Amino acid sequence: MPHSAPEPGAAPRARRPDLIRPSREHRGRRGASRHEESVTGNQAHDPNGNQQANKRMKRAQILPVIVALSVLSLPACHQHEEGSEAEQPKIVVTTPKAKDVVVTQQYVCQIHAQRHIKVRALQGGYLQEVRIKEGSPVTTGELMFRVVPTLYKAKWEAELAEAKLAQLELEYTRKLSQEKVVSRNEVALYEAKRAKAQAKAKLAEAEFNFTMVRAPFDGIVDRQHEQLGSLIKEGDVLTTLSDNSLMWVYFNVPEARYLEYRAGGKAKENPRIELVLANGSKFPHPGKIGAIEATFNNENGNIPFRADFPNPERLLRHGMTGNVLIQRTVSNALVIPQRATFEILDRRYVYVVGKDGVVHQREVVVQHELEDIFVIARGLSAHDRFVYEGIRHVRDGGKLEEFEFRSPEQVLANQKQKAE
Repeated sequence: MPHSAPEPGAAPRARRPDLIRPSREHRGRRGASRHEESVTGNQAHDPNGNQQANKRMKRAQILPVIVALSVLSLPACHQHEEGSEAEQPKIVVTTPKAKDVVVTQQYVCQIHAQRHIKVRALQGGYLQEVRIKEGSPVTTGELMFRVVPTLYKAKWEAELAEAKLAQLELEYTRKLSQEKVVSRNEVALYEAKRAKAQAKAKLAEAEFNFTMVRAPFDGIVDRQHEQLGSLIKEGDVLTTLSDNSLMWVYFNVPEARYLEYRAGGKAKENPRIELVLANGSKFPHPGKIGAIEATFNNENGNIPFRADFPNPERLLRHGMTGNVLIQRTVSNALVIPQRATFEILDRRYVYVVGKDGVVHQREVVVQHELEDIFVIARGLSAHDRFVYEGIRHVRDGGKLEEFEFRSPEQVLANQKQKAE
């Protein structure tokens, strides 16, 4: 039934002890005591509980030790970082060096014999004799091939007989002319007839000689294209012959290098030229420029050069390949170390140090690239100072408070590092 409201002035009703709700603090202490009793009861019934409790106690003891070691190590790390920040990078400054340098330019080349011809048959017929061996040397006038000469020999002999008959008729006519039997015009007619017969005899002799193929110059015989007994026609290739006493080496030179070569005049017309063979060895005999073609190739911007190399040992053969090395001396060239430069978008720069110590980034144009140095065409003068070491630690517009200056002789004495 519903509770009635207390009457005014009546004393408050006392609460039953079993209806009084415990406070929050009391409930917490009672929950903890129950948890301890539960744990104690569980440990009494579970023997592994003691082991887990011991592990938790050990971890609780180790954790403060780890925290203490970490705290002690922080000051040492902080001191190391402060020491590293305190160390200043070493900046070394130098100047370009003007000196004579030997520039070597390399070009891929093709090697050709001075004379390389195809030996062809001058007459048709059966190949009767083969007097040569593949790869063997021959001398000028040596017999190489012979075609069956029977028909040509018979024709030559017939023409010789006609020439002899014409000679006899002429002599008889002259005798009659002296006796006033025939006129002088008759003698002239027989003189012309004799001349015609002699010309035919010489033509037949030439045709007979064409059956014998002889070497036109000293050289080395190549592969034999026709064998003994083959039926050949006039103009068929029998073999090839190469004169390897002097080799012509062809290579292409860019237009800019050609202008450099011609700009030097007579002093640079005959630079030292070497030939590197396919196995990397150098040919023992130097060469010289033999010819420059008249026109440029508009497709690649090159012009063909020819270098002549003597070949007394006959080491070089027609068709070989290699590399031509052209060495020439550039007088009073301005050189700097490669490691002093840096590259941005295919352009090279250096950091130039002004008189006030302010660093400026400047582009340089490289004319020649050697092993460890650059020959500078534009961008620097002999009196400019530039950063040699520590270019990663300077910036454009920055000022160098302290730096070390080294002479260019010291810098160039030991160069084995490339540009950054």
